[in-house]
Amino acid sequence: MFDLAKFYAGKRVLITGHTGFKGSWLALMLNELGAQVHGYALAPNTRPGLFEEADVASVLASHHIADIRDYPRLATVVREARPELVFHLAAQPLVLRSYREPRETYEVNVMGTVNVLEAIRGVESVRVCQIVTSDKCYENREWIYPYRESDRLGGADPYSNSKGCVELVVAAYRRSFFPVDKVGSHGVSVSSARAGNVIGGGDWAESRILPDCIRALESGAPIQVRDPDAVRPWQHVLDPLFGYARLAAMQWQETAAFAEAWNFGPLPGSQVQVRQVVEQVIAEWGSGSWTHVRSPVGSPKAAGTKHEAFLLQLDITKSMTQLGWRPMLDFSAAIGETVRWYRERSKAGSGFKGREACLRQIHEYFRLARKTVPV
Repeated sequence: MFDLAKFYAGKRVLITGHTGFKGSWLALMLNELGAQVHGYALAPNTRPGLFEEADVASVLASHHIADIRDYPRLATVVREARPELVFHLAAQPLVLRSYREPRETYEVNVMGTVNVLEAIRGVESVRVCQIVTSDKCYENREWIYPYRESDRLGGADPYSNSKGCVELVVAAYRRSFFPVDKVGSHGVSVSSARAGNVIGGGDWAESRILPDCIRALESGAPIQVRDPDAVRPWQHVLDPLFGYARLAAMQWQETAAFAEAWNFGPLPGSQVQVRQVVEQVIAEWGSGSWTHVRSPVGSPKAAGTKHEAFLLQLDITKSMTQLGWRPMLDFSAAIGETVRWYRERSKAGSGFKGREACLRQIHEYFRLARKTVPV
């Protein structure tokens, strides 16, 4: 068992993608645990954006606005920051955008990962590297069974396929340059983390159900829902991030044992339909309505249409049994905490203090986690 606050105190950490939704939450969480956090990412690409609303830059040891595809710049930042732990989150994360920009999606997701792994090869300070991919990295067969880490990789759309490619890149680098049987010579543990559909305050990305809900509710318009019957493994953002932090700490302790792929999702049986998410959001908000609109993606059964998975579940048995990690927030709690963040922001207007809102939820999460695992 790890005391995460004791472990991370003073550790030098580099987060790529720290200006994004998950990256901003992770930077705040690790800073609260005492880490010295460095960031490398593009400028925030949504307005509003959590990175700016929570003033994440002010908690960073260094803050670099640059492209993950710029290898010379990335390599320089890694050498100068001398991180001990690297969390790679920088990505093009949207399925629909991947249809519009497939080349960029592969360049950012696949070659961006190659650049990170290359950059850490020549830096002796790095002991842990965690590559964050996606539950969509699996070859989705639309079956009722949850996917395990050993299941086949794939993906029908460019985004999902690029994440499957990333997993193959990680596996190849682990075997070629960071083999677990020679960890005594290279000293680096490389893992990959696969999480499902995360929700939480501060996400303003396009074509995501929670941001779409909030935008509609604030404007008084009906929420437009593309695929109300689609099933996703919804989870609050703090659940997988706490899993990432715990996995990295255990990689540090046992470098070879945890250099593998890991699923982070909700508890079995908690996967729900999009319509249930929307109805719960409306209930928590206290008003609103929704309407079904034609999907720009199309049914996975229709030949020649763009594909987006309708049924997707993760098996988290491995993370629960070997890491001692478990989700702390069930579906209702995840929706409740998310809507609470947005309602607080909506009521406060220009006086909203985003970092304080995030830190309150982080500290509440830590108190909840202490009942199960040390934090």
